[in-house]
Amino acid sequence: MFQLLKNSMYVFLGACSFGILSTVIKLGYEKGFTFQQLTLGQFGTGWILLLILMLLFARQKVSFKQFIRLAGVGACTCLTGITYYLSLQSIPASIAVVLLFQFTWIGVLIEAIVTRKRPSRATMVSVFLLLIGTILAGGIIGVESLELNLKGTLFGLAAAVMMALFVFFSGRIEVQMSPITRSFYTSTGSLLLLLTILTPKVVLEVSLADGYWLFGLILGTFGVVLPVLLFALGAPKISTGLATILGAGELPVAVIASVWVLQEYVSIVQWIGIIIILFGIIYPQIFGRNQNQNQNQNQKEHTAVQ
Repeated sequence: MFQLLKNSMYVFLGACSFGILSTVIKLGYEKGFTFQQLTLGQFGTGWILLLILMLLFARQKVSFKQFIRLAGVGACTCLTGITYYLSLQSIPASIAVVLLFQFTWIGVLIEAIVTRKRPSRATMVSVFLLLIGTILAGGIIGVESLELNLKGTLFGLAAAVMMALFVFFSGRIEVQMSPITRSFYTSTGSLLLLLTILTPKVVLEVSLADGYWLFGLILGTFGVVLPVLLFALGAPKISTGLATILGAGELPVAVIASVWVLQEYVSIVQWIGIIIILFGIIYPQIFGRNQNQNQNQNQKEHTAVQ
């Protein structure tokens, strides 16, 4: 039980580190940096930090096939960020957040399809609570009119799918490899895809002036190093459904960070949504364990009767 809680905490903390990004990105915009510059700073600095960690602590040979698999996981991370930021350009942030957090049920669905097993009752209840909490925390309730754009909506849903795939593959791809090595090659895939998408002009114009290096360091640490490393440590040892549920920890952190750093207003309804999300995350840890204990007890009694 202790191992399950420890690995669950790794995934939860990895998700929480993602939650800091939106606040840092907004601060970067205020400093005059573009989306392309901040994204490049995030994945470029994260790659450098993981390279240093790998050279110091985890030198390990990796075959080309292993690299391709890990790079694919990294591509999911990169595409999550890109599609989410693109959705923000044409739909309100509250709608974009709600669309992104559809990854909770998408991840559970992916696991059900792959394993051909029906999700447990605790998982289903948790997903329902997360969806309700996300709608409340996203600030949709009370809005007079919702401005929906087809392109922005599709980008938001694409971000949800990519996030669900990242969580799924983090628990299944090259799990026997050192977490630091896995994280480095995952981040390599993210950076290579980003460099393919960005124009050479953006890369050549990178300058460490005006505090760009600091934004790159913060985004790289909390947007690449910590989440990828923590997911590599915890996700392989818990179910995809549970890892997806724990991934919802990103939203409460994002809202709390916006209040503390940006002094943004958060309504009582949004705070209620955050509490529901946190309860939804805790629910399978407590009630799911009790259900498993009851099932095991029933099996023992049935065996004794026979």
